[in-house]
Amino acid sequence: MASFALAACGDDDAAGDASPAAGGAGDGEVLVGLVTKTDTNPFFVKMKEGAEAKAEELGIEVQSFAGAQDGDNEGQVEAIENLIAAGASGILITPNDSEAIVPSIEAARDAGILVIALDTPLEPADAADATFATDNFKAGELIGQWAAAQFEASGEEPKIALLDLNPNGISVDVARNQGFLSGFGIDLADENTIGDEDDPRIVGNDVTDGAEEGGRTAMENLLQRDPEINLVYTINEPAAAGAYEALRAAGREDDVTIVSVDGGCPGVDNVAAGVIGATSMQFPLDMAGLGVEAIAQFAEDGAVPEPTDGLDFFDTGVTLVTDEPVEGIESEDSAWGTENCWG
Repeated sequence: MASFALAACGDDDAAGDASPAAGGAGDGEVLVGLVTKTDTNPFFVKMKEGAEAKAEELGIEVQSFAGAQDGDNEGQVEAIENLIAAGASGILITPNDSEAIVPSIEAARDAGILVIALDTPLEPADAADATFATDNFKAGELIGQWAAAQFEASGEEPKIALLDLNPNGISVDVARNQGFLSGFGIDLADENTIGDEDDPRIVGNDVTDGAEEGGRTAMENLLQRDPEINLVYTINEPAAAGAYEALRAAGREDDVTIVSVDGGCPGVDNVAAGVIGATSMQFPLDMAGLGVEAIAQFAEDGAVPEPTDGLDFFDTGVTLVTDEPVEGIESEDSAWGTENCWG
């Protein structure tokens, strides 16, 4: 597991009156709150496993909460309120709404609680004490570079469908989409906006809610716009699986390249089966485990984690997984992916 740097928490730190004494459970034990987007997505299931395993190793307590569904901000607000009342030392959160949750995060920090965003940064990012996440732009960039090399080798003109998350434009969605386009060699208009590029190789964007059904519907919609689409970017692997089903129904499954991001075991299986050409694997187990370690350290001496050099968050790593490696792009095969996947 990666390690992270720590900095002492000064009296004028942005977290307000944060201190080890302020953020402990009532009996003096360390309490960590984990608040995920949902409790059904395998990514968050693995995150919970990582937090609980690290907490057991360190002899501290974890209480886990989740939104009722993706986008449920109110459920996460209630979870934070419960953790403040319980005297948590720290909160790890994957926000459903990166902006709307900020007032609740501020209340937690004012109560002396260390708050670490996992996977999805807050808006603004410095509303949390730290962010532990995949470099989502890099994740998109890797699959974009891989796809560009494949199409350059074949000489085929790409016709690109972009299957995003939802209309909210959350940071993860934007970073993966824009990273893919940049990696593929398409000039970005506004790096913080999805769908404003005018490159003729792009057929269009649609949203999937990160789900298989959404991926199928989005792919059907874009095939109606251009039935000759031959390259599909997807926000995650469930959306990729749905896109494949739509392509198969249209008789196009053998001549369209799909790329994605996640590294879940079903997605790696789809790489091995040729459904997905390449995926960027992230590491939720490490993400959550490192977060628990950071809160335990904070409870002991007030130290807060520092970001990776050159970034405004701590990078928990990303690896390209493909069975069609490209020279000059570091990757691992699906056998390695099977040994390291989650879900």
